[in-house]
Formats: sequence, C-alpha cells, structure tokens
Amino acid sequence: MLSNCELIGIVPATDAARAKEFYESVLGLKFIEDDGFALVFQARHALIRIVKMPDFKPAPYTLLGWEVADIGDEVRELAAAGVAFERYAWFEQDERGIWTAPNGSKVAWFKDPDGNVLSVSQQPF
Repeated sequence: MLSNCELIGIVPATDAARAKEFYESVLGLKFIEDDGFALVFQARHALIRIVKMPDFKPAPYTLLGWEVADIGDEVRELAAAGVAFERYAWFEQDERGIWTAPNGSKVAWFKDPDGNVLSVSQQPF
C-alpha cells in the first residue's frame, strides 16, 4: 500500500527560473533536474516537483510543510535568507510569526514567489 511508498510533493509555478532560485538557494533544497514539465528537487526522502504552469490561482491553504527540530532556528535562518513570514488575524503569533497550537505544536507560514503557502512546524512529541 501507499504507506510504504515515498511521497512526491507537487507545487505549481509560473516562472521556473524564479522558482528554482527560491527552492534551491533560499530553501536549500537539492535540485535534481528540469524534465521539461517540472523542476525536481530532493527534500530529504521526498521529491518535490515544481510544475511549470502558464497561469494559476494560488490556494489559500498550505501546500507543503516541513517538520523541523527547532522552529525558532529555522524561522531565523529563513528570515535571514529573505523569507517573510505570514501573519493571520485568527491566530495569535509571536513576533517571529510562529503560532503555538493548544497541543503545543508550533507553525510558521510563508509564501513562495508564486504565492503558494508553505510552512515549517515543530511537534511537541
């Protein structure tokens, strides 16, 4: 079944060069190839395909998220690389943009150059 298979994330982008710069240089993902239809990146054990689209409307919810060991360190590093963290009126976020859920989980959201919502999170367990 699929629980034993590797996951492939798929994200749309209108400007492949801009997306490549962001995912490779800002997020630090390993670029694998441009297969003509998508840019392929390695993110630990998963692949992410940045699909080339002529146009699309970004979804208002998180498309990709990374589980991190220390969200404070990750937010600091990403901010230093130029990432701006999103603020949502319905969440109480700290000065860095990190929200702490009632169960202790922590999440910070940011957007890629095409407006796709991405996140980093840290679980309490």
